[in-house]
Order: sequence, then structure tokens, then C-alpha cells
Amino acid sequence: MTRLTHRLATIADEAVLSALMTRAIEQLQASWLTPEQVAASHGFMGLDSRLIADGTYFVIEDKSDIAGCGGWSRRATPYGGNHSAGRDDRALDPATEAAKVRAMYTHPDHVRKGVGTLILTLCEAAARAEGFGALELSGTMAGVPLYRSFGFEGVREFEDSGVPMLLMRKVIA
Repeated sequence: MTRLTHRLATIADEAVLSALMTRAIEQLQASWLTPEQVAASHGFMGLDSRLIADGTYFVIEDKSDIAGCGGWSRRATPYGGNHSAGRDDRALDPATEAAKVRAMYTHPDHVRKGVGTLILTLCEAAARAEGFGALELSGTMAGVPLYRSFGFEGVREFEDSGVPMLLMRKVIA
């Protein structure tokens, strides 16, 4: 049985997390997207160092292996990496706005082992502790089944760079 542990990410993790994200995008999105859409995903998906600096980004480990990563944000940017356009560092109001679940990636060798569920559980608990009453995320088609199983509901479909996405929401109050 897999025994997953977690910790907060640090700046020292950035290179290995970026490599994990690239591998996850390339391998785990391939059955959901065309090769062109997978390539386009790299233009707006990836590491957001602000999450690490804010102390809201988790590393999930299986023994000494990094099995995945993901986090949440009290800022308005809904998704994307350091290189993404349209970033918004405005602080969200927990009384009226939803915290954002951000940048969830599972290493391809660790899928279906509880990595995503652990990340979502950690994010929900942390956001609730800071007074947020809801979570939102911008889900890839590959992630939507996990998010639905965790109680997220679809709000609206949209595309970024021709890649289908689904805005999802979960009330946690």
C-alpha cells in the first residue's frame, strides 16, 4: 500500500516540479487532447512560483519519490504558470470569493494512488481555515473526473489556446 506524505514546496523544489509538470502534461493529457492541444498546454500551464512564496503549494511524496504537487491560492489568478498572461495577484475576499485550487500535477508513475485526492483535501482544509467558503478551479478534461468525485460541480466550459477547460466550484463552508 502506498503511504503518501506531504510538505510545503520550497524554491529548491522548482526544477524538479517543473520537470514533473512537463512529464504530466505530455503523458497524462495525451489521451484527452490532440497533439496540438498538448503542445498548446505548455503555453499556459506550469509552475507558479507565487504559490510557493505564499506557502500554499504542496509536494506529495511516496517514500523518496515526488509523486505530485498542487496547491491553492488566496489570490485572483485562476490558473497558469509564471509565464502565463493575465495574472492577477489581487488578494481574494474570503467572505465573497472562492479560493483557487491551482497547478495540480501527478507524476505519471503515481496516478490512481491518491495523490490528487490528498492535494484536494489539503487545499480544502487550508482554505477553510482561512475563512473561505468555496473553492474554484479550472480543470483540464483529464482532471474533471477526479474533481467531480471530490464534490466539484461544473460551472462553465471554456478554452485557452484551443485547449478545453472546465471552471468548477465546490462549497466548503
